[in-house]
Amino acid sequence: MDESGAPAIQVDPSELHTHGHIEHSKKVFELNKVSVYYGDSKAVSDVSLDIYHRNITALIGPSGCGKSTLLRSLNRMNDLIPGARVEGEVFYHESNLYDRKVNPVQVRKLIGMVFQKPNPFPKSIYENVAFGPKSLGMKDDMDDIVEQALRDAALWDEVKDRLHTNAYGMSGGQQQRLCIARAIATQPEVILMDEPCSALDPVSTGKIEDLMLELKRNYSIVIVTHNMQQAARVSDMTALLMVELDSDEHNRWGEVIEYDDTNKIFTNPRDPRTDQYVSGRIG
Repeated sequence: MDESGAPAIQVDPSELHTHGHIEHSKKVFELNKVSVYYGDSKAVSDVSLDIYHRNITALIGPSGCGKSTLLRSLNRMNDLIPGARVEGEVFYHESNLYDRKVNPVQVRKLIGMVFQKPNPFPKSIYENVAFGPKSLGMKDDMDDIVEQALRDAALWDEVKDRLHTNAYGMSGGQQQRLCIARAIATQPEVILMDEPCSALDPVSTGKIEDLMLELKRNYSIVIVTHNMQQAARVSDMTALLMVELDSDEHNRWGEVIEYDDTNKIFTNPRDPRTDQYVSGRIG
């Protein structure tokens, strides 16, 4: 079963993402033995993997396996959670994001994030998009910045005549695309997406997936999803996390058990647990 309690559905091979050659030459992130703790409890254990430039990388796995926790370690969002700490190294273009000299606020400016539920500010559509560039003191024409971000988020034609109306008047799918526009307005290199379609209807979900494939031309994207079909449709690389228990079964944490090209994960995985998960036999 998936996280909503619905029966798991095996991925149809025809849904697998096949959008040309996967570029693995340039690394955006290198994770080296990354573990995340909340207080004394380990949430994610000993993750080592590389995330590549202008790829869509999916993190999948059952509920409670640490997908979102691992995602938040990539832009130091876990720093905002009391008692959370990260061990190991997260290199972003060969700079360790957890070096004491690194400012986590600057990290979050370089690495944008879109959350599970649309969270527009209680401001106009225009001010939502302009907020980040204004706070960074970006000197380009603000009208141009806002228009370009909305165009890149495939939203401009729908809202260009009501830019100064409250964002709360938008549909859920439009609000999520607005949040994507807000994230890319500051011109980050990476966009992190934490289950960005889980609160959306199928039509809006399709629009977000199409948008991700467009954005991949200019951005590296890491997405957490509980929807295996979505991972198969949009991602280039997939990491499967599973829950591990200690010998007394008192403590549990998430581990990456397999990371590979998405096609291989779904059609020819190395680990039998991966085959069981993607076929719906466990999860």
